[in-house]
Amino acid sequence: MTPNEIARVQDYLRRLFTNERIMIDPPTRRGGPVEVRIADEFVGVLHRDEDEGEVSYALQMAILESDLPPASPVQPGRRK
Repeated sequence: MTPNEIARVQDYLRRLFTNERIMIDPPTRRGGPVEVRIADEFVGVLHRDEDEGEVSYALQMAILESDLPPASPVQPGRRK
């Protein structure tokens, strides 16, 4: 990804999530991962895809079960 693409996607994510602390770090080596973080917390990897001249970006985010709060009871048939 070019620096211009990174800046554009970062601006988009900041506006979408109303969060100026979202940062996209350029890869440290050519072809390396483009990491997304909020402040100092790593949140995912950004991928660029080009198919038939159309470019798209995908944010892959993994959430560790150990990072989740304890489960809260949900009554059957009710959605939060």
